[in-house]
Amino acid sequence: MLETRPIFHQRDETIRCHVFCSFLALVLRMELDRRLEMAGHNFEWSDIKQDLKSLQEITIKDNGKSLAIRSECLGVCGKVFRAVGVAIPPIIQN
Repeated sequence: MLETRPIFHQRDETIRCHVFCSFLALVLRMELDRRLEMAGHNFEWSDIKQDLKSLQEITIKDNGKSLAIRSECLGVCGKVFRAVGVAIPPIIQN
């Protein structure tokens, strides 16, 4: 089901931009679904969004050095990354 809400634009340029972004989001979602299906997965969209949203990274800077620390890939998150061919970065990296 496609959910929508009223959107009010004042200029043709913003209408075109909104339609383009909506179309692009739909194409990307379809490609994600295709790649997940090819990998043998059938995840709920809400689970994908929730698990990707829980993935976080922080950067700690001290004396000119920085250290990036990310949270664990929980739920379907890691499988989504693998299905689209994106390498998951190490938990701790310089």
